[in-house]
Amino acid sequence: MASEVFSKQKTIYLRKKHIGPSCKVFFSHDPIKIVRAKGQYMYNEKNEQYLDCINNVAHVGHSHPEVVSAGAKQMELLNTNSRFLHDNLVQYAQRLQATLPEKLSVCYFVNSGSEANDLALRLAWQYTGHKDIITLDNAYHGHVSSLINISPYKFHQLAQPEHSQHVHVAPSPDIYRGKYREDHPDPATAYADDVKDIIEKAHAKGCKLFCSARWLLIRASSQMGPTESYTARSCGGQVIPPVGYFQKVAQHVRTAGGIFIADEVQVGFGRVGTHFWAFQLQGEDFIPDIVTMGKPIGNGHPMSCVVTTREVAESFMSSGMDYFNTFGGNPVSCAIGLAVLDVIEKEDLQGNALRVGGYLTELLKKLKERHPLIGDIRGRGLFVGVELVKDWIKRTPATAEAQDVIYRLKDQRILLSADGPHRNVLKFKPPMCFSTADADLAVEKIDQILTDLENALGLCMSANKDSNNAHSKRKEILEENGHEFLSNDTSDNQHTIKTNKRQRT
Repeated sequence: MASEVFSKQKTIYLRKKHIGPSCKVFFSHDPIKIVRAKGQYMYNEKNEQYLDCINNVAHVGHSHPEVVSAGAKQMELLNTNSRFLHDNLVQYAQRLQATLPEKLSVCYFVNSGSEANDLALRLAWQYTGHKDIITLDNAYHGHVSSLINISPYKFHQLAQPEHSQHVHVAPSPDIYRGKYREDHPDPATAYADDVKDIIEKAHAKGCKLFCSARWLLIRASSQMGPTESYTARSCGGQVIPPVGYFQKVAQHVRTAGGIFIADEVQVGFGRVGTHFWAFQLQGEDFIPDIVTMGKPIGNGHPMSCVVTTREVAESFMSSGMDYFNTFGGNPVSCAIGLAVLDVIEKEDLQGNALRVGGYLTELLKKLKERHPLIGDIRGRGLFVGVELVKDWIKRTPATAEAQDVIYRLKDQRILLSADGPHRNVLKFKPPMCFSTADADLAVEKIDQILTDLENALGLCMSANKDSNNAHSKRKEILEENGHEFLSNDTSDNQHTIKTNKRQRT
């Protein structure tokens, strides 16, 4: 089969004609037509190579031969639904569960991160008996109606935003731009106390809550429902919560009768380097009640999973309604999921995320010393954000400059995106086979582009002497207050990688 059926212009024309106009493409002014990909590289119709710094779906690398082979071989034998017995389903559930704390032992397989989060809500609502949710500001949990309602990242974009009375929005625990910053003596407690205040006010109105997190999303209900959180926030701008925040939030939520959902759709499967799951960065004493996963789980194959406790699963069963998913947990999906876990282990991709992520972060920190447009570097492993600002003291978002950077990088055949509430955070979340040479190339090009932009804007480090002093003072305050933040630094290379302690069976 030919790699290109239509010319690029014909493809654009047919897309506009037949595909919904709200389905956007990257680089809409000059979109890229990709016809194949391998590893961390993608190729256009002219066979020009692009370095992919944004595709966390192709977790172990585009078109990985072992993953492709596993899917093809199983497809030759059988693909059917999970109402028939098949070893792939239980073997994969067993392997996946071995990476998680013991109490998270029951799996539900579905087909996308949105589907996983929607099911997690159903589990939480049934278990708690309530529907109020606490979510974090700027959080995004999926595109289905139940999740748009709890995703400020999306519902704030509506021409006439509708805010459900069951959804309660807590401040993002962002110590760079948020309500409590690096000069606060205990931002983890301060941000968690905001969640406690939300719970108390909701209870005063007769509501109860639950909490969800994708590196932060908290949900509440009419007695106490769930809290859902991204364990590391991507759409919110690569925000890494201060250590202890999740524990404190979970305590407030559980005291009120709610549960905590950790959304690992963006950051799971070893991306953060030191740990297999991002929620584990908060410490071994933190265990969510429900974990959702998607994107990297199938390396591009549509699959996802919800893992929960036996108690929550039994409660869901008590509703009297069977749960069935036509494609969730089918033999082909499970064969692919098993292959992804095998590749992560055999190629030490979690270790690579730690090593290369630490190297990338150090390069970016050195870049920050030379560029007034760089306000903050943050992240963990191969999940890194570069926040661009026009002024270090005021932290004015450099939104237009961030867009300029990603378009100029595209011209250099490097794919990067910008996100966050102000669209001023450059996001690194590449395939896990990303190398130090790739990091060198990307940072070199960013350096050149920022230099050109700053010269055009008349910005220079000498003109920002006060800002430099403010930056030094910020670092002193962090050390003075004894803050521990989940960010890459050179000491990461000394960390022990936390993987599952139980043997694979």
